[in-house]
Amino acid sequence: MTVGKPDLEKTGRKIALVIAGTGVAWVAVNALGAALGWTPRTLALFDLVAVAAFGWAIWMIYGLWRARQQKQD
Repeated sequence: MTVGKPDLEKTGRKIALVIAGTGVAWVAVNALGAALGWTPRTLALFDLVAVAAFGWAIWMIYGLWRARQQKQD
């Protein structure tokens, strides 16, 4: 199955939104947690969620790279 150029661009935008949204949400949750006095354990949970989202974005970038490599062949 080949992926067309608009699909690759759409996927790239989706990846960018995941990365940007995760970064903004992580900063906001840390600021909120500091203001509300959340425990370090709770903040660590949100840190792990952010790491998982960034990991998923890296996996998506790898898939996008593979799709572009296959398209060039």
